[in-house]
Amino acid sequence: MKNFQWFKQISNNGKSERRLSLGEYRRAESWSKYLVSSGAEIKGEGEQGWSADMSQLFIGNKFASGRHSRIYRGVYKQMDVAIKLISQPEEDASLAALVEKQFSSEVALLFRLRHPNIITFVAACKKPPVFCIITEYMAGGSLRKYLHQQEPHSVPLNLVLKLALDIAHGMQYLHSLGILHRDLKSENLLLGQDLCVKVADFGISCLESQCGSAKGFTGTYRWMAPEMIKEKHHTKKVDVYSFGIVLWELLTALTPFDNMTPEQAAFAVCQKNARPPLPPACPMAFSNLINRCWSSNPDKRPHFEEIVLILKQYADSLEQDPEFFLSYKPSDDHTFFRCLPKCIVARRSASLKA
Repeated sequence: MKNFQWFKQISNNGKSERRLSLGEYRRAESWSKYLVSSGAEIKGEGEQGWSADMSQLFIGNKFASGRHSRIYRGVYKQMDVAIKLISQPEEDASLAALVEKQFSSEVALLFRLRHPNIITFVAACKKPPVFCIITEYMAGGSLRKYLHQQEPHSVPLNLVLKLALDIAHGMQYLHSLGILHRDLKSENLLLGQDLCVKVADFGISCLESQCGSAKGFTGTYRWMAPEMIKEKHHTKKVDVYSFGIVLWELLTALTPFDNMTPEQAAFAVCQKNARPPLPPACPMAFSNLINRCWSSNPDKRPHFEEIVLILKQYADSLEQDPEFFLSYKPSDDHTFFRCLPKCIVARRSASLKA
């Protein structure tokens, strides 16, 4: 690995991105030294097709960080990439084991995922105490960052639909494989330059058959379904709840429960059935869908297959009638909802024949 040999960086506005400070450089260098190899590929135990050729990796500026990770922009085999370096804590053996388990799980999931609305996995390196995951670089940054740059309630409804459909398509694909994301939020939704949304960060994802309860689970309370906060058994419907919160974010460009601490938000959701307040001007078509998605009863939440069909119907109606959201009435959906099971079965049969 060629440490911190960098290439010309141009951000969206044409200005150079911020360079690493000396402290950040030393910190990053102390992590990256574990990944340096005199050869090419580094293969650890259990690695097969995803092992990175570290001699082809260039690490640049840090642009995000977490409790045990730092994310850098870089180049891998002449491709713009995001490089996630994950550090095992030396002082806590159990936490170190958990970090390694999450790394292995994330790579195993990413390696098999191929969808235009899922972040593309490139390669990885496992060399404790530092692990490395390389994915495509999304120039638009996170959806959360984009929304916070907008005025409240200012995102056009046709763009809300477009972004929501991208997310729903990605989540429908994950659920079709039996995968729960479990940390769906605007920060983990990344934007391309064309505002295409891709679902990212699978560190705490799991197969539904292996998820069990949420005991000891660490997620993000503001987006977390009540059954997960209560550490109960959970299903794919926890992602649907989180999608309802994200849809609220798209409509408001605000942070959910921003007047509460995460712990206060968790208490309010579980004990008082609280939800972020829908704006008075929220179109009824969206408010109906959001209320279904974040229902306290998981069985009343729609599957993503249904969500995609509903959003597509809204998009088609809006294209035919620019005043659709003003004239929409709940009764407009009755016939559509009744035919959904038949529509879904028909689509499945068509895909199987294809």
